[in-house]
Amino acid sequence: MTELVDPEAPVRTVPAATPPPRPPTKIGSVLRTTLLVAGAVVFLFPFYYMLLGSLQAEPDPSPSALLPTGNLTLDNYRQIDESLNLLQSLANSGIFTGGVILGTVVFGVLAGYALARLHFRGRGSLFAMVLLIQVVPFQLLIIPLYVMVVRTYGLADNHLGIILPYAINTTAVFVFRQFFLQLPDDLFSAARIDGAGELRILWSVALPLVRPALLTAVLLTFIGPWNEFLWPFLITKDPDMQPLAVSLANYISTISGEAANPYGAILAGACVLAAPAIALFVVFQRHFTSTDLGSGVKG
Repeated sequence: MTELVDPEAPVRTVPAATPPPRPPTKIGSVLRTTLLVAGAVVFLFPFYYMLLGSLQAEPDPSPSALLPTGNLTLDNYRQIDESLNLLQSLANSGIFTGGVILGTVVFGVLAGYALARLHFRGRGSLFAMVLLIQVVPFQLLIIPLYVMVVRTYGLADNHLGIILPYAINTTAVFVFRQFFLQLPDDLFSAARIDGAGELRILWSVALPLVRPALLTAVLLTFIGPWNEFLWPFLITKDPDMQPLAVSLANYISTISGEAANPYGAILAGACVLAAPAIALFVVFQRHFTSTDLGSGVKG
């Protein structure tokens, strides 16, 4: 018996089987490794040249100096330590940077959680203002900030006066808000059913799951105040209150010409300024991984 086929019936097409991924060839692996090594060398060369120049007893711009066999000394670092109070400058930079990081994390977490998880009138407008503030350059606010901090509050030559303009970072607020929005709603609903308040939910539920955001905020915030020059230079006139960036700038402009190797002394100061930031990134780089946001949700 012949089966009749409806000509208007849709024709079922069987999707073609997806071929398995081809393993990388040996030539491709070698080429990729070569490109990565070349990129790493290009990236690391300025740091190598800075460190090498800081150790030279006399300036040597010849290509042969890139592989030194001698002419290395620590006199440039000794010259900086004798010309300025290096430990005091490092302590001032640490206080300035630590205060800014503390304010950034505390206010960023609270504001980001409120904008992401609390429902109140004007939340969208408030977040729009946070985004708008990011496009305003800090240099545009220096004069009113200087008048307010120095004349109104009398915080010149004071650690608090240096920290206050940087205590709230809108970029950190935005980062924390985006991380809090990615968390499953079931976590917060279960915590509220158990009777937890908002601060308890923030501390016990949300913060453990946004650890990458905390580390990102700390590391990115560290670079700004640690290298900041303009605002501390305006606020601090006492050399004992100046952070390392300002002290090194004063050294370069006034005293470095008297050194046996002025360029080596300048590079030594750059190494001292860059070393803490590099060390911090090397130590915490393995923590830049995304967390399993769904690990606390069953089912």
